[in-house]
Order: sequence, then C-alpha cells, then structure tokens
Amino acid sequence: MTQAEKQPSPLSLFEFWPGWVFYTPVVAYWILLGLRYGDVTLPTAANPRIETGGLCGESKSSILDMAGNYAKRWIAPYVTLPTGTHDLARAHTAMQAKGLTLPVVVKPDIGCNGTGVKLVRTEEELKAALAAFPRKIRLVIQKLIPWKHEAGLFYIRHPDSPMGEISSLTYKDIPALRGNGRDTVLQLLQKDSRTSKVLHIYTPRLTHCLHEVLPDGDELELVFAGNHCKGAIFRNGKADITPELTRQIDAIMQDIPDFHFGRIDVKFRSAEALREGKDFEIIEINGVGSEAIHIWDSRTTLREAYAAQFHHYRESFRIGAKKKKAGWSPTNLWEGVRLWQRQKRLLASYPLND
Repeated sequence: MTQAEKQPSPLSLFEFWPGWVFYTPVVAYWILLGLRYGDVTLPTAANPRIETGGLCGESKSSILDMAGNYAKRWIAPYVTLPTGTHDLARAHTAMQAKGLTLPVVVKPDIGCNGTGVKLVRTEEELKAALAAFPRKIRLVIQKLIPWKHEAGLFYIRHPDSPMGEISSLTYKDIPALRGNGRDTVLQLLQKDSRTSKVLHIYTPRLTHCLHEVLPDGDELELVFAGNHCKGAIFRNGKADITPELTRQIDAIMQDIPDFHFGRIDVKFRSAEALREGKDFEIIEINGVGSEAIHIWDSRTTLREAYAAQFHHYRESFRIGAKKKKAGWSPTNLWEGVRLWQRQKRLLASYPLND
C-alpha cells in the first residue's frame, strides 16, 4: 500500500491529550506576548464592547444582541430566560413573542465547549431541560436550524483594515453508529476505530441504550452539540474559503460594533451554498477565547496546530494594542480571573449536554 492509499488515523497524536498538556506552550506564548506588549490582558480589548473581549465569562446573547439590522437577518432567532419559578410558562410567553416553536435548542448564556446544550423536541423535554439547570441563571432558547451541516469560521479584522478575513474554516461532523441487528450500541462503539479510543466521551450520554441491539441499517447519532471535546469530528475546510463567503461574513461582522476577532458558528444547507455565501444561519459568535478549530482535524500535525494557535493569539495582541491606542481599555487582570472562576463554577453546575 502506498502512502497516498493509507487511511488517515482516526485520532491525531494530540487530539485528546489532557488540556494542561496541550495548552501549556500556548499559555507560555501568551505570557511572552504579554511581556512584549506590557499587558497580558491586551487581547480583551480586541472586542472591547464584549465582556473580557469574549475571553471568558461573556454572555452569548449580549454578543448577538449587538448585531445591526443586516447581521440580525443571518442569526438564528433566540430568546433569553432567567431560571426561577414557572419557567415553562415564561418560556412559552417569550417564545411566542419571538415566533419560536418546538423544536428548539436550550443552552446556558454563559458557557463554552457545548456544556449544557440540550436539544428539545417536545413539551416534556422543554420542561425537563429548564428544570435541569440551576436557578437564577440565564438560558438561551434558540430555533433549531433544520440543516444538519455545521461549521466554525474564524474571522479577523484589524481596526485599520477596510475588510476582514476568514483565517480558518472547519466542518463539524456528528459521528453516528450504523446498526447490524446483532451488536449492542456498546459493542458497536468498541468496534469502531475512532469511538473505541474515546469511549469515555460517548458512553455517559448513551447509558439509556448502551446494551440495546441497534437494528440493521438504523443510525444512532452519538452527540448533538458540535464540539470536539464532546465528540464531534472536525475537518479542515480551508479550501472552501472563497471571496464570496469572505465578503458575506465580513459584511455581517462589520454590522456588529467593534468586533474584530473570533469564531462564528453556523448551520448551513450545503458546502456548495456556503462557498457562495448563501443558505447559512449563525447560531453563536465567540470572541477572544475561541480558537481556530481546524487544529482538531486528525490530519493536523502538532507543529501545524501550534503554528495556528500562535498566529491567532499574536493577531489578538496586535488588534488589542490598536484598540487600546484608540482609547479602549483591556479587562483588569483580577476582574478577568473573577469572571473565569465564575464561569468554571457555572459549567460544573450544568446538566450533561446532548
């Protein structure tokens, strides 16, 4: 078998390393940049109207709320709901005012990595999802986009540049098992070249059916949330970054005041339509704390992953320096630490994502 005929590895060398192992060089590089610029929190000024620039602890809905009339046309409709009493009735009132009907996606307003994201198809599921979260936190209830395809597009625009760029495009594939009428779900997981290596990601979400035999030809999607650490498969789609798509994303993002650096997560009809800048809806906009997620493609080398990380965070410092010079202030370090700790506490309190 030639090198070209070899199948790619189901996992990359570093894909599921412990976070502290993979990110230690990234943190070290961030500190070096902070010393060079004289301010380790400088990137938080890159998106100065967002709390911490979107590094941590920011509200998802507050970013979407800043969108102008043009950008709003591309964002999936949503409402927010603080948990408390009579959540179901209040959710219905808010959804009706926005024209939202089931199915919807319920997710925490402050969160990351898909933690707590729930797919809600029925009235009973909505009631259960709302009850699963702690009291006195804000949730986002968003329209479920019918298109199955999802992607993350990283956007960078320097304040002195008339147009931004898409520096990374990543397709998010939801893994699925196909039944053979003989093996249980657990057995199918154990036989698959990828899932067998990361059973700890999938089995907690499938406890209700692990020992059931999946009928021949039936498919079982393993996760709903399109996040790598929750089990989605990421593919580098850089070849599909076109001038048409770049122009469309730039027009949208320039309709969000002082947004310069972050990732836009979208659902889309087809790769062909996305390349043309058509038929997609934004489900989330992430700031400085997001990353160019093509690094989690199993074909990406460790060297390429670090090169991408260093490039993007270097750009965040450059943009932050320009915004600071224009009069914007970075987040105070200790305030940032406080918000990060709050976010950690909240993440630990959320229910298991779908």
